[in-house]
Amino acid sequence: MRVVKTSLPGVLILEPRVFSDERGDFLEAWNDRRFAEIIGTPTEFVQDNQSRSRRGVLRGLHYQLVRPQGKLVHVIDGAVFDVAVDIRRTSDNFGKWFGVELTSQNRRQLWVPPGFAHGFYAISEMACVAYKVSDYYAREWDRSIRWDDPELGIEWPTGAEAPLVSPKDAGAPFLRDAEIYE
Repeated sequence: MRVVKTSLPGVLILEPRVFSDERGDFLEAWNDRRFAEIIGTPTEFVQDNQSRSRRGVLRGLHYQLVRPQGKLVHVIDGAVFDVAVDIRRTSDNFGKWFGVELTSQNRRQLWVPPGFAHGFYAISEMACVAYKVSDYYAREWDRSIRWDDPELGIEWPTGAEAPLVSPKDAGAPFLRDAEIYE
């Protein structure tokens, strides 16, 4: 597995080794021991999630205020632009974001550590996104930040079309007004 550091310390792109022949291909999508070596600590994933989104759907930016979740994200089918935003107030990278295209073709995975908000934009006709999380979903701590916060300046590849967002995401506060990590 190739590990690519990003502009945000702790946010990593993982590129699994793919073995291909005339029958198709194989890759190791998850190895607990190898992942612990990569991030420097064991991580217990407690839940696997999947979402399907049609082209133009934007989900995010989501996080849990208490019981923050680390997320290991990959695309099973299609393509998304995936984003992590550092929302740890004491971080030198507070308010900075990193985005990468994850596709079923490039097989990349994105590690989004606890303390970051996460979101993605579907750029294929249909995108199936899967992610492992390091803590259980807790509705009472579920929070969002506006995907189009001008202070964040995320360069979503939406073109001229307005993305389709949930009412929750459309009404999310800007980072300056959100409950975030100290």
